[in-house]
Amino acid sequence: MNKIRNHAIRCIEDEAQALLDLIPQIDDSFDRAVELMFNCHGKVIVTGVGKSGHIGAKIAATLSSTGTPSFFINPLDVFHGDLGVMTCDDVVLAISNSGQTDELLRFIPMVLHMNIPIIGMSGNPHSLLAKYSTTHVNVSVKKEACPLNLAPTSSTTATLAMGDALAIALMKLRNFQPKDFAQFHPGGELGKRLLTTAQDVMHTDDLPVITKEMHLGEAVINVSKGKLGLGIAMEDGHIVGLITDGDIRRAMEKWQAEFFNKTVADIMTSSPKMVMAGTKISEIQQIMNRHKIHSVLVTDDQRHLLGVVDHYRCMI
Repeated sequence: MNKIRNHAIRCIEDEAQALLDLIPQIDDSFDRAVELMFNCHGKVIVTGVGKSGHIGAKIAATLSSTGTPSFFINPLDVFHGDLGVMTCDDVVLAISNSGQTDELLRFIPMVLHMNIPIIGMSGNPHSLLAKYSTTHVNVSVKKEACPLNLAPTSSTTATLAMGDALAIALMKLRNFQPKDFAQFHPGGELGKRLLTTAQDVMHTDDLPVITKEMHLGEAVINVSKGKLGLGIAMEDGHIVGLITDGDIRRAMEKWQAEFFNKTVADIMTSSPKMVMAGTKISEIQQIMNRHKIHSVLVTDDQRHLLGVVDHYRCMI
């Protein structure tokens, strides 16, 4: 069993080293590749055959989800009508470890004829792909992690990592923000948090409204009925304060027998955290974490109470 594990460890070590060896290969050609994609007014069309094609499909998906419109096309399909998806505003990212893949090279003249820039990505800077590319990104590795040095392992890992590097560089250039990411991932947890607002999740029924003159004994009953762990002090339709379960416990410890003679005004927070109805859940979570609170009040611009968002509602 230890021998099996050693093979696995050696594979990971070899691939990790291959990635580190990529760093010196990020040069002016990489800059030019990023520039071509950043200034592209059409789409980045990624292409490759076999394992390079699988890696290319993932790179295209990453680019598309991070602000660079992109899709993958198999060069074999180009010969059967798919060339029609390409325009002179596009950029082609062509991937081949050897840079000599026949099916890919037969596709190149069509791209050149349309005056579409080509970003070549291969492990051979002297290949035909590199020769005919507008710019060439070198992803060469010293050896494959495969013990026979045959199966694409380190080379595909290096290509995938370089594709990620291109995508990340473009994200920074575009000042791509979490809200932008959410627009491309509306069904995911991140998209949900970044697109959902306070209005979508807030409690609105039977809110525990109290007055600041109310004695704490009566206030405790209202807080308990509200089941939110808080009471909202209102005056003339406006929020004037907030008490929580924690405030009540601390007041009982402090005043003991005198507790029931005290009023809400004696323990309330006069400046509770409030947000507007359109505030994103992700921002509300940041407010809660920063101030170590479990709820915020939702109001309009006149401090009229609309609802309450608590920690659990942020998890919906």
